[in-house]
Amino acid sequence: QVHVAESGGGSVQAGGSLRISCAASGRTISGYAMGWFRQASGKDREFVAAINWNNSTYVTDSVKGRFTISRDNAKNTVYLQMNSLKPEDTAVYYCAAGNSRYSGTMPFEYDAWGQGTQVTVSS
Repeated sequence: QVHVAESGGGSVQAGGSLRISCAASGRTISGYAMGWFRQASGKDREFVAAINWNNSTYVTDSVKGRFTISRDNAKNTVYLQMNSLKPEDTAVYYCAAGNSRYSGTMPFEYDAWGQGTQVTVSS
């Protein structure tokens, strides 16, 4: 059974950068998709980015050109590099382990979730 844990969140001013990490245990991430979601206060959880087993990636339109998802299979870790951050990026960011080689934007495509890491962007 796979477990994932996020780290690296924090507070940053608008225009700044953060990199958050997701360490997996219990199962190798190679051969599986991984994803990032976020949930702002009072809003539903939303998809942010996904990386498939072959390193193909997909990010939601609101972060395109600013956020990059990557993976290091040797470290069993996935990253989300966030640049040009905006106050509307403020949220709890969740890592999710996909249940197949390819996963998309829907939560049911992921079978393990972390506790989340808070990202706060001030204007």
